[in-house]
Parts: sequence; C-alpha cells; structure tokens
Amino acid sequence: MRSALRQLLLASAAAMAAAIFAATSGAAQEPGARGGGPPLISPEVATDHRVTFRLRAPQAKAVSVSGDFGADVQLEKNAEGIWSATVGPLDPEMYVYYFTVDGVRLTDPSNPQVKIGYVTTTTTSLLTVPGEGPAFYDVQDVPHGEIRTLLYKSRSNGTIRELTVYIPPAYDEARNRRYPVLYLLHGFANDHQSWHRYGRANDILDNLLAEREIQPFLVVMPLGYGGAQVNGDGTGIPPKGANASGGDAALYERDLLEDIIPMIDKKYRTIADHNHRAIVGFSMGGGQAGRFGLRHLETFSYVGIMSAGMAGGLETEPLATLAANPAKTNKQIDLLWIACGKEDAAMKGAKTLHDALERGGIEHTFLQTEGAHHWRVWRRYLRDLAPLLFK
Repeated sequence: MRSALRQLLLASAAAMAAAIFAATSGAAQEPGARGGGPPLISPEVATDHRVTFRLRAPQAKAVSVSGDFGADVQLEKNAEGIWSATVGPLDPEMYVYYFTVDGVRLTDPSNPQVKIGYVTTTTTSLLTVPGEGPAFYDVQDVPHGEIRTLLYKSRSNGTIRELTVYIPPAYDEARNRRYPVLYLLHGFANDHQSWHRYGRANDILDNLLAEREIQPFLVVMPLGYGGAQVNGDGTGIPPKGANASGGDAALYERDLLEDIIPMIDKKYRTIADHNHRAIVGFSMGGGQAGRFGLRHLETFSYVGIMSAGMAGGLETEPLATLAANPAKTNKQIDLLWIACGKEDAAMKGAKTLHDALERGGIEHTFLQTEGAHHWRVWRRYLRDLAPLLFK
C-alpha cells in the first residue's frame, strides 16, 4: 500500500508540474485540449514498431524528445500547435523518454506511465513496444512470488531504513524448506523499489521458475545510499554532505553486513552460509557488489557486476589480497560474473577490472554485450545470470 501510494503521489506531482508548465507556455494538459479539442495519443506505437510522440504546446519555440532509443529528435509543429515526431522502428522492449520544451524538461502529459527517479531530474515517461508474444519480463500465467517491504532500524547507520524482498512462489506453504539469498543492488538515481518496478525482477524470476531454469531463492533489494533514512513516504534522503554517487558507501556496507543480512537470516528461512549468498548490482550497485562481495568472501560466494568496474587495479584492495593467493580465492568464489554493454561508458572500467583479474589469476566470466547503460540491458543480465546462481 505504501509503495502504491508513493507511486500515485509522485505521478500526480509529475502531472501537476506538466499543468503548471502548460499554464505558462500556452500548452494544454492532456487528455483533452484547451477549448474541448480531442485528447492527444502519445506515444502511439504503430504495427511496424514506429513510434510517434505528440505534445500540444502552441506557444513553444522548440520541442525535442530524448530517450534510450537513440539520439534526440526534434519535433515539428502543425497549424493547431501540436508538435510531433516519429522514430523507429524500435525493437520490442521497454524504453524511457522525456520532452524538452524551450529548455524545460517535461514528462509526456498524455502518458500516465512514469518512471520515478530517486533524483527528480531522472523522472521519465515509459514506452513499451510490444512483440508478437510475451517478453521474458512480462507477467505471465505462472505461479507468482511476492514483493514485501520491510522497515527496520539500522543500528550501524543510526536511521530507520526500508528495503524490499522477493519471496518466491509457495514460500509460505513450504514450511520446511530453506532458501538461498540474492542481494540485488540498484544504481544511482534508483532505489530499493527500482529492481521490481523497472527491472521486473520478480516477473523475470517467476517466469524462470516456471520454465525450471532456476531453483527458488529469496531476493533482497536494499536502499543503496549509506546513511539515508526513510522520511515517512517511502523515499530515502541522503545525509547532508553525502557523496553524489551514492551517499556513504562505508555506511551502506555496514548496513548490509551488520543489519540487513542478520535480519534476513532471522526473519526468513535462509541457508545462512556464503555458498548460498549472492551479491549482484548494476552501475553504482555493480561497483558496490564487487567491492562488498570480494571484500567479504566469507559472506558471499557469488558476485555479479553489471555495467561497472572497480576503482584501481591489481595493486588496490580487495584485488591485491585476492591476487596474493589466487588458488585460495578461486576456491572461495563459486562465480564472479562481469558484463557490460559495448556502447556503455562503463565499459572502460569493466574492461580494466577484467584485465586486472586475468593478471591476478582470478577466475571470472566477462561478457561484452550489445547495449548501453539502460534498464533493458540489466533486465537481460538478470535473466542470464539467475540460472548460474546457487548451482
């Protein structure tokens, strides 16, 4: 209920911002135009997967649309003051986009589907281009797990914090069964809700379970900003002076090791040893997963780094310690998995990490895939990595 209310409030705030912008620019908020005109359809996905974006802004001087589908596109205005542009065809997928109107960033007032960012400037509209059949992340007619939200007192951080947990199907009925745990970390400008809202982690895992590609496991999705607290509406606030790339990483590491893992092992039927714990993340969370996981191989034996590297080379910690005794390290690690898109700016760091691990004799998997720094890449990575865990 709290999560749904937060989504509604923030979506309403985005709509209100659009209305304020409309009042000052001569644009009319959709649906319905000023003077009773017909509502705009935006985005409109054609059968050939071309997508048309529209915005009513008769007084605007310039309008563009930006998204993770390609370069910025300028819209053209017709006699009714409606701006439009068509892109594509686009591959069947989920995309994000936003308008820029005379230098002001704006979500699409005709589209109620909004991606909420932990940082307000990352709030965007959502676009789905459907395929011929269900995608691997779509909700299908299979047994479903649950997303549960936990409030807890982080004694290491001195704050009340919040996280979400994916509970696999039939967990409550299988009273004698114990489960491995994946700690799944998000990137900057996201939060503990992002992996299931936009990464579709629960739907991906439900589908993999139904296909017998994985065995059931719990997934814990923490808030990735050290020192941040819950302020009553479900959002975390970084402390004053927090690092812009994610708050205090040392506090986050302590929160995970000293508060979250003991709490999860006490509250849920886990297999509480390092062979049954994984830590995986993307972007900021990928770097955190690498550092936290490789520093604590007594706690984790599966480490997944998506679209990220780690600062420093083989001479820096924790790589220096691991490379000092690669035979011991390789016995401790069941899987060290690194993947990055070829078009991703993070590739340099990922490749540097891969090269250092190779020089140190540390066994790992390194994948260079298509794609850039986008959710559609990380959804695929989760789909591909999950069957490799807890073997």
